[in-house]
Amino acid sequence: MSRLRLLAIIEAPNISGPAKNLLEFAKLAREAGVETTIATFTRGSSKNLFIDTALDGGFPVEAIQESGPYDPSVIRKLSQLVERLRPDVIQTHAVKSHFLARCASLPSKAPWVAFHHGYTWPTLRARMYNQLDRWSLPSARRVLTVSLPFREELITQGVNQDRIEVIHNAIPPDWGRSFRQPDQSRALREKLGIGADRNVILIVGRLSREKDHLTLLEAFARLPSELCPHLVIVGEGPEQSRIEERIHRLNLASLVTLTGQQESAEPYYGIAQVAVLSSLSEGSPNALLEAMAAGVPVVATRVGGIPEIASHGETALLIEPGDISGMRSSIARVLQDAGFAQRLVERSKERIIERHAPKARARRLLDIYAGLL
Repeated sequence: MSRLRLLAIIEAPNISGPAKNLLEFAKLAREAGVETTIATFTRGSSKNLFIDTALDGGFPVEAIQESGPYDPSVIRKLSQLVERLRPDVIQTHAVKSHFLARCASLPSKAPWVAFHHGYTWPTLRARMYNQLDRWSLPSARRVLTVSLPFREELITQGVNQDRIEVIHNAIPPDWGRSFRQPDQSRALREKLGIGADRNVILIVGRLSREKDHLTLLEAFARLPSELCPHLVIVGEGPEQSRIEERIHRLNLASLVTLTGQQESAEPYYGIAQVAVLSSLSEGSPNALLEAMAAGVPVVATRVGGIPEIASHGETALLIEPGDISGMRSSIARVLQDAGFAQRLVERSKERIIERHAPKARARRLLDIYAGLL
């Protein structure tokens, strides 16, 4: 590919799943001659982990200052940024960036590729906000989404089906493996106060309603005590108070650790015997790929793009969303049957190498961008 200037617009104060994939792609695309500039939104002078990480990776970052969530000056700033940089391709991530791109008439300045990662459901107001995509996305030259159910949803929102591509997320096949070394895992267990005899059940992700931590807590409370279970919840979000209330009501305070937001969840996979995704809705979840790459057996709900990545009984145990009994029995099976758990790990490793390596994802994106030009 000849030299290509890419402008990526994203709202990412932390290293979210979309942010991880953007940075990984930018690194690989640089080897193919793509110059990626990242634009993101900031307020005041608060620390931004995503910006720091992008700068450490050697990528130019344009910080667009905004006074609040509805600052109309951002539209003008985006337009001026594109006029100055003159990118060959513009990509946006999530509802806010899509909406601002269309408001700033960016589709008239360069081919626009919109990345659709799915929606969170924290409040009614947020769900109404998500409907902005119905106006924004039909104007994109390509809409890249992460699962077949999301593709069908986009079609119902008015996006031309010929413009939609399904591209699953990717992860390095050796991701997280170093943290499973005994000295690494022992140090983290000691830091968290989790005994060496405890079987750690891990869930990683935003504490929001669609992740359904409450079902996991109910299933966890029903696990036999002889399994010595301990639940570790990594993340933060609007559901934290409800999660804490349920922990208290189920008398689980001594058996559950909430870590809050972490710069990386990688070390936590190093202490886990089971990783759980209890979600009611998903796209192509990074938490699933992370567990599979890190060598942790997975119990996940059969929603969104999860069945496109993991196969029941082969690379994970898949259950129906909200199924407390099914979740309890699946977690117990993994903890009780070491041979079965190891087979899940081995097949998951093969699946990551075959289908979800970052270089394959990067090549496909570069082909799409070349086609637009």
